[in-house]
Formats: sequence, C-alpha cells, structure tokens
Amino acid sequence: MLSTYLLIAGYFVFPIIIILLFNKHKWAQKIGTVILAYAIGIIIALLNTAIGFLPTDGESAYSTLTSIQSSLMSVCVPLAIPLMLFNSDFKLWTKSLKKTVVALVGGLFAVCLAVVAGYLIFKGQGYGASDEFKKVAVMITGIYTGGTLNFTALSNIVNADANTYNITLAFEEIVTLPLIIFIMAGGYKLFRKLMPAKDETSIDLANEQEIAESTFENYRGMLKLNTFGKMMLGLLLSILMLGVGVGLSMLIVGKINELVVILTITTLAIIASFSKKVRALPKTFELGMFFILIFSVVVASKFDITKIDSSSLTIMWFILFVMLMSLLVYILICRCFKVSGDLFTVSYISLLCSPPFVPPVVEAMSNRKVLISGIAIGLVGYAVGNYLGSIFASILGLPLF
Repeated sequence: MLSTYLLIAGYFVFPIIIILLFNKHKWAQKIGTVILAYAIGIIIALLNTAIGFLPTDGESAYSTLTSIQSSLMSVCVPLAIPLMLFNSDFKLWTKSLKKTVVALVGGLFAVCLAVVAGYLIFKGQGYGASDEFKKVAVMITGIYTGGTLNFTALSNIVNADANTYNITLAFEEIVTLPLIIFIMAGGYKLFRKLMPAKDETSIDLANEQEIAESTFENYRGMLKLNTFGKMMLGLLLSILMLGVGVGLSMLIVGKINELVVILTITTLAIIASFSKKVRALPKTFELGMFFILIFSVVVASKFDITKIDSSSLTIMWFILFVMLMSLLVYILICRCFKVSGDLFTVSYISLLCSPPFVPPVVEAMSNRKVLISGIAIGLVGYAVGNYLGSIFASILGLPLF
C-alpha cells in the first residue's frame, strides 16, 4: 500500500523535478520535458515488471491505484489544451507570408495522405489486423499535425488502450529522433538545395525573441506572487471550459464523451486566445505542460513490456512509412510552390514535433526570418490536429459517441 501512495505522489513530484532540470541543464532542454517524463514512467513500469513492487489485480490497493491513474489521465489533457492555447497569438498568421499558408496546407495534406496510404498498406499485417490499429492511425494523424498534445487528446477520444498508446509513442520517438538529429546536424542544407527559393519576409522581426520566449517552455518565475495569481486565473478559465465541454456532452449524448469535450474546449480556447487579456495571462502554456507531464508519467508507468511482440513492429513500420512519405510529398509540394528550404524545414519540424522545436532549428540554420512562420504553423497545427484526427476516426468507423 505504501508503494502505491509513493507512486501517486511521484506523479506530481517527478514533473516538478523535470522542470527544475529543464531550467538548469542544457542536456535536459535538448532531450525535452515530455521525453523525460515518458522515460521516468517507463523506468517505473520496467522496475515493476522486474521486482513487482506495485499491487496486482485482486489486491485492494490495486483498485485505488487504477482509479487515481484513470482520473488523472481523464483530467490532465482537457485542462492542458486550453492552457497551452491561451498564449497563442493566432493573429501572427495574418502577419505571415502567403508562402506560410502554402507550407501549412501542404504539410497537413502530406501528413493526411501518408497516414491514409500507410493505413491501407499495413492494416492487414500483424498488429494492423486489430481494431487498435485504427486508433494508432488516428493518433499518428494528431502527433504529426500538432505533437504530443494532440496525440494524447486523440488517444482519449478514441479510447486507446494504454499499452497501444505507449508502444505507438515509443516507436514514434525511435523513428522521429534520427530525423531531428539529421536536421540539427546540418541536414537542412540538403533541403536548401532541393528547394532553392529565397526566403521572403514582410513582417517586423524586432519582437521575434519575445514571441519565442512567451510561446514556449520558460518555467522561471511561475511561483512569483503576481504571476502565480494570474496563472491561476488561466487555470480557472480552463476548468470553466472543461465544465462547458462536459455540460454539452451530457446535453448532446447523455454522458461524458471525450470527442465532444475535447473539441469544445479546443474551440473555446481558440476563441479566447483572440482576447488580449487572455493572451496576457502569464505562464499558462507552462502550466498546461505541467499537466501534460503528469499525464505522460502516468501513462508510461502503465506500460507492460510483456505485451510487445513481433506483431507490434507493424506500428513502427507504419510510422516510418508515414514519416518518409509525408516528407517526400511535402518536398514536392514546397518545390512546386517555390517554398524555401528553410521555411520547409521549420514547417515540417513544427508539425512533426510541435512548436517548441522550432527555435533550436532556426538557431541551427542561422535564419531567424522563418521563426514566426514556423511558430504560426505549429500553433495552427495544435488547433486543427484534433479536428483532423476526429474526422479520420469517424471515417474509419471508430465509435466516437
């Protein structure tokens, strides 16, 4: 029983430790907070498999643990979505170039085309023969159009098994990490040769650093009295939106439905972000990330390595296919519409990995002209990813209500 309560406490303590490491160490910043949270959860799961320190099915403590895990998983993501969107200035979109619109639409099209093609190819092979594979396809649509935020939201919408979630996320990281390393190590030069069009800009870049710092993970100063109070207002607003989502769900389908809740809070958060007062609420993105870190540790700690078999490799091949095909299709689209290699790079990274990856890539390329465009594309990806994934889930016949 003690181990159960220690683990529950760890779900809140580990994210705090991760944030402290992220603030103080560059290696933690390079790895990323979500990957660190996921790694901690996996270590907990592997230790439990090896020595069995957590209660098992049939023990009284087991029902307590699973109940709390389920509650955290159900609440964390719906609270995080509005918080992470409140600071998003979608008006940046109107200040960006027409080429940025092409880059966004082309990227979304390339990902959706690759996911559909990959699903049709792998749906009868190994894990692809199971109904869970449909959920994998939906989640990949989300993560490649908005990152982990949409991935986790869609996993709730389609009610994906925790192990399916963990296996898919693990394989996605295995497949995507080499591409990120390649780009950061100079691979962007290849894209410049493939797409030699010059970068253009018609916007004021004077506040680009302020935009980058206010949009992404900057946890310093969260506990200052003035900042903390305003941040709590953001949390209250997020809770109210969650309440509206739950209320609409009860009204429409007579029960709490993840699809109605997630799409409602996403829509309300986008609308709220157009208010200067809401956008001015400090550190809401970081507070949202705190909830995502809790979710990541919880879900990863439920990972069961004994359930991985040869059929699971189908997921890895599917993800690899989606990444490579979307990359090739996106290159062709950007070349046809004369999108520059650097804009292509930040756009693809922003959709594939989420906006926080844009500044490091921009710095590696030494081209700050594409910073705001990359941010704008990533923010729109956050906003539309849940809608695209829900549409795809409906097409595949997954029960959403």
